[in-house]
Amino acid sequence: MSEDLPEAVEQFLEATDTALSEYDQGYVDADATLSVVRDHVETLRETAADEE
Repeated sequence: MSEDLPEAVEQFLEATDTALSEYDQGYVDADATLSVVRDHVETLRETAADEE
C-alpha cells in the first residue's frame, strides 16, 4: 500500500463511522455492518504491517 499509517487510520475511522451510521439509521443489518467493519480492520492491519 502506498498510503501512510496516519492517513490509513483516518480513512478507517471515517469508513467505520459511515458503516455504523448507516446501521443506526436502519439502512443495513448488523451482519452487513460487521462485515464492512471487518474489511476496514483488515485494510488497516495490512497498512500497519507494511509500515513495519
